[in-house]
Amino acid sequence: MSFQTGHIGLNVTDLDASKEFYLRIFGFEVARESREDGRRYVLLAQDGALVLTLWQQSEGRFPTALPGLHHLSFQVADLDAVRRAEQVIRELGAPLYHDGVVPHGEGASSGGVFFEDPDGIRLEIFAPDGAGDRPAPTTGAPTCGFF
Repeated sequence: MSFQTGHIGLNVTDLDASKEFYLRIFGFEVARESREDGRRYVLLAQDGALVLTLWQQSEGRFPTALPGLHHLSFQVADLDAVRRAEQVIRELGAPLYHDGVVPHGEGASSGGVFFEDPDGIRLEIFAPDGAGDRPAPTTGAPTCGFF
């Protein structure tokens, strides 16, 4: 038996703000949307495949001090794609860790950007190669921790 991650569902506080954030940074398409009271959600897809569901059913900020999600990671083809995403992240004013692209660890070629969505959910966009020209972070904000 083998497993592969399917789509991801996130609780958000403001569906419109979160939808625009994910559309701008990731270029997802809206596959379906509901604005029905008590059932506000949007299904976001890429190339016809469901990737992310945003549900407006939360208040406050994402609690990183509690057990649960550490961060969501999205792989792209190359470092140029990471840098294009980084530019949009900066334009949106989203919290960006490590001042931009960093490798996953000392001597690693893979790496990317670590940032937060409007609700404080930690995100990563990385490429499998090309980030080894910068020093790896040693303390502070999250990285993926696997490399």
